[in-house]
Amino acid sequence: MLRSMYSGISGLKNFQTKLDVIGNNISNVNTYGFKKGRTVFKDMISQTTSGASAATATRGGVNPKQVGLGSQVASIDTIHTGGSLQSTGRVLDLAISGDGFFQLADGAGGSATTDPTGYATGRLFSRAGNFYMDSRGFIVNGDGKYLVGTTPSAADPTIPSNPAKPIKIPTDAQSMSIGQDGSVTFVDVGGNLRTAGQIMLVKFPNSGGLTKTGANYFEKSPASGDPTPLAGAAPLTDGLGGVQSGFLEMSNVDLSEEFTEMIVAQRGFQANTRIITTSDEILQELVNLKR
Repeated sequence: MLRSMYSGISGLKNFQTKLDVIGNNISNVNTYGFKKGRTVFKDMISQTTSGASAATATRGGVNPKQVGLGSQVASIDTIHTGGSLQSTGRVLDLAISGDGFFQLADGAGGSATTDPTGYATGRLFSRAGNFYMDSRGFIVNGDGKYLVGTTPSAADPTIPSNPAKPIKIPTDAQSMSIGQDGSVTFVDVGGNLRTAGQIMLVKFPNSGGLTKTGANYFEKSPASGDPTPLAGAAPLTDGLGGVQSGFLEMSNVDLSEEFTEMIVAQRGFQANTRIITTSDEILQELVNLKR
């Protein structure tokens, strides 16, 4: 069989993968906090028919003769550029302006499950900031996962305590607000301004190495490294961005770019099918040499 036929098959597979990634990007064009993907190709091993030779006293060097055997997918990257902010005017709609991720965790009895070091176990990370208040006053997302932060110490309300404590707002609070530094405050029934907690953000040494788990969640991986700081830090500190209340971060998918890449992938797919067709015609001629 001709090598060009197998090269064409590898190209078909790769451009199909590229189209799959583009389709996922376009389907999530209006998904809050979504980060688009990008497909990168690389060539396969090349078959060497003649090696290189060095120059001699009477003759110059000769370059190697190699025939490529196709292409393969090098990586499918997650692009963590910021999306545009959409104004909603809703206090619990939060967007991160800059670097960082919200921390979300399951819990029991109103307390996030923690390991012996006090950090929330099973944490997931997200840029989607559409949060809600449940019947007990805890700030949760649409799946019921707690927004992890700090809560005031019983001895001194100005000192944060457990870094894995969900943030709770009294159900009889008159109003609430969230500052750019992540501080959550409310006005109690007596008209006094009180602190409910502090939102803690994290970032990663390699955010592109995070694993997408669906439902707008990211999970740490060996490539991403551990979150820094490990328990999180207040917004606007340690290189983290600020929290914008009343806004939501939209997807960073650019439709014009995706449509252009779709055309490129479609033409690449067609060109590889033409390689296979041409190789088949050559094989047909070889078969017809003896009638």
